[in-house]
Amino acid sequence: MLTIAIALLPVTVFLIALIFADSFKLVPVPTLLTSLAGGAAAALVALALHQWLFAVTGLNTAHFSRYVAPVTEETLKALVLLHPLRRHRIGFIVDAAIIGFAIGAGFALVENVEYLRTLDDRTIWLWIVRGFGTAILHGTTTAVVAIAAKALIDHRPGRGLVWILPGWVLAVVLHSIFNHALVSPLLAALVLIIALPLVVVVVFTRSEQSTHDWVAGGLVLDVVLLELLESADFGGTRLGRYLEELRARFPGPIVADMFCLLQLDLELGIRAKAMLMARQAGVELPVDEPLRAKLAERAYLEESIGPTGLVALRPLQVTGDRDQWHHYLLGHAGRKRRWWRRAR
Repeated sequence: MLTIAIALLPVTVFLIALIFADSFKLVPVPTLLTSLAGGAAAALVALALHQWLFAVTGLNTAHFSRYVAPVTEETLKALVLLHPLRRHRIGFIVDAAIIGFAIGAGFALVENVEYLRTLDDRTIWLWIVRGFGTAILHGTTTAVVAIAAKALIDHRPGRGLVWILPGWVLAVVLHSIFNHALVSPLLAALVLIIALPLVVVVVFTRSEQSTHDWVAGGLVLDVVLLELLESADFGGTRLGRYLEELRARFPGPIVADMFCLLQLDLELGIRAKAMLMARQAGVELPVDEPLRAKLAERAYLEESIGPTGLVALRPLQVTGDRDQWHHYLLGHAGRKRRWWRRAR
């Protein structure tokens, strides 16, 4: 029981600490569970892949763990991370850190359970290294990939998911350095459990503050833009003139739908930011039928406008990719509310 606790608890406790440190509660429970399950599935794939690669390459265990395992394991975890990134499930660096660490935690838990089952070495020192070293390594390296990808995507959104590569390279290098065991395994585990989580915590804390600043500032900006959009002066603004130019390229009803979509996105953005601020204060705002109707209306407008119209409308979207994240946040809150009502 002691070896199981040492092998499995450290990474689990650190993940729980990150979740509780998130004052905005950005990561819904289903997304967290999906991330854990995705990391666990990646570990199962890695175990099967490594058995095949051992036979194909003929490498000894030391060389394999130093030069092959870091590449395969960090690649598989990064592939799991692609799903929430592509589906706009990650809005800020804070939830990127949590989701990335959850994927790595799921991977580490399965890997350590497999080693508990198959390894003959039952010494307590081995499981200290695996629990406080390797398991924390898996969580933090995937968190590093997620943090770097989200930061770069926010900075250069047009570059797409190619920005996952710099964090992946860093994760592979860190993983390989740890597996080289340049110092004693126990000392490496000690350095790792102090250094890497400390980096994640520092980035997490700073990102939490920047998220708070963005939510507060974004709420004010959305309110101002919505008032401008509904005023008689909107046609004389740069946004109004751009929308007027679109009349020469799209039918009148489509342009009218574009205007409605802009207005609806601002209203939903205000609602999402207000929900986050309420969560930080410990209050969960109720999700009502009008909100669900607005989400359904937005889906209808997107279908009516079409892919070409949405591309033309993109310069008018103030929050960019976070518009999609707002809708995910509000839509998930609505599903959670309906499930709770049925359960009662």
